[in-house]
Amino acid sequence: MLRNFSNFMLFALLAAVVTGTGNLQAKDTPNGAPGSPARIAQEARHELIMLPYYGVFDNLEFRVDGSTLTLLGEVTRPTLKSDAARVVKGIEGVQTVNNQIKVLPLSPMDDQIRLAVYRAVYRQPVLSQYALRAVPTIHIIVENGHVTLEGAVARQADKNIAGIKANGVFGVFSVTNNLQVD
Repeated sequence: MLRNFSNFMLFALLAAVVTGTGNLQAKDTPNGAPGSPARIAQEARHELIMLPYYGVFDNLEFRVDGSTLTLLGEVTRPTLKSDAARVVKGIEGVQTVNNQIKVLPLSPMDDQIRLAVYRAVYRQPVLSQYALRAVPTIHIIVENGHVTLEGAVARQADKNIAGIKANGVFGVFSVTNNLQVD
């Protein structure tokens, strides 16, 4: 039984690495010549996913405009903001990096809310499947007690459940549910 569970977890982790995360978004999609906007988007997505401290409480997005790559989103660590700019700066065809990533303020209360929302959302049997990836697809952004859910889910019902569970956490002032339904 333990061996089957271990095999399942290994398979889930491998699947997560292969599929990546649905949260990193770009206007252009992969497959293109080196230096093309499509190739820049593909490489930027890969580089940002591979950042060691990128997690469920961070949201990274980007936009490619010719040879300019604009970084967007929110992070809990200032080093993640600078690391994101550093890794995409080396991509072939990127001449300018416009780093508009917002560093969330330090707050013990927000940290407690993050953890409580994480537990409320990912302990739901229907939503636990989204936690099995290297970077879970439902990202929880908390700023001054206001929660924003970012990322992607498979069904509208999953989006609704995540919003309801996040809204039920003590200390949350408001919930903005920006989850995309794939």
